[in-house]
Amino acid sequence: MASMRDIKRRKSSVSSTQQITKAMKLVSTVKLQKARNRAEQSNPYFDYMYKTVCSMLAKAGEVNHPYLKESESDKKAIITITSNRGLAGGYNSNVVKTITGSELQPENTEVYCIGNKGEEALSRKGYTIAASYPEVIEQPTYEDALEISRTLLEAYANGEIGEIYLAYTHFKNTVSQEPKLLKLLPVEINEDEVAEESATSLMNFEPNEEEALDMIIPKYITSLIYGGMVESVASENGARMQAMDSATSNAEEIIADLSLKYNRARQGSITQELTEIIAGAEAIS
Repeated sequence: MASMRDIKRRKSSVSSTQQITKAMKLVSTVKLQKARNRAEQSNPYFDYMYKTVCSMLAKAGEVNHPYLKESESDKKAIITITSNRGLAGGYNSNVVKTITGSELQPENTEVYCIGNKGEEALSRKGYTIAASYPEVIEQPTYEDALEISRTLLEAYANGEIGEIYLAYTHFKNTVSQEPKLLKLLPVEINEDEVAEESATSLMNFEPNEEEALDMIIPKYITSLIYGGMVESVASENGARMQAMDSATSNAEEIIADLSLKYNRARQGSITQELTEIIAGAEAIS
């Protein structure tokens, strides 16, 4: 059995850890309020942008445009959104598992990392890190998403990559976050949707389809990247708040258990001292 000194030292150590986890929970809670508002405001635009572009291209028929044509390159690019810090439960690892469990294999996939944790994990698994943007996830802006979008679209138009994906964490609510893998280009159009749209008139572009798509596709890619970053920040803070809340509760249980052990050890020590005093008094008399 551990001595009273060892139990007291461990209890003090757990109490210090509990203070840290409690403080981190409070910080995450404050950050979550602001991040959740941004996520809830951008989420409808995020969803409708994706659905609208898919619907538009289903109506467009055969359109010859560099952003829509099938590439001969078997290289795939994936934008991975994680955090720069840990202590967020399975937030970062779930995004990595979503990628490694998909068809995106290390030998033909280039990764554009937003956040250090995804870069570290995927590089260990053999993926090629094409670019890293760790500072972007701290305060996501539309301009940051636009810069990343331009880089990827240029590589896609030049035939350097054949597909573009986005891996991020969808913010459902404070206690629920879902990792997602979304294909951005070429746009995946549901066959049922194509059949439904074919019954209506084709999409007409003004002034012409090339100029229209030159504006629409970059805005589509940029909006989805930005929406993914905003939702990921909210998800990160939600996951960290949950993780720190669980850690604080576990610390309370450990402290209660150690207090019980300390009291038992103290009672045992007092009993032993009394026994020794009584035995000594009896020996003298």
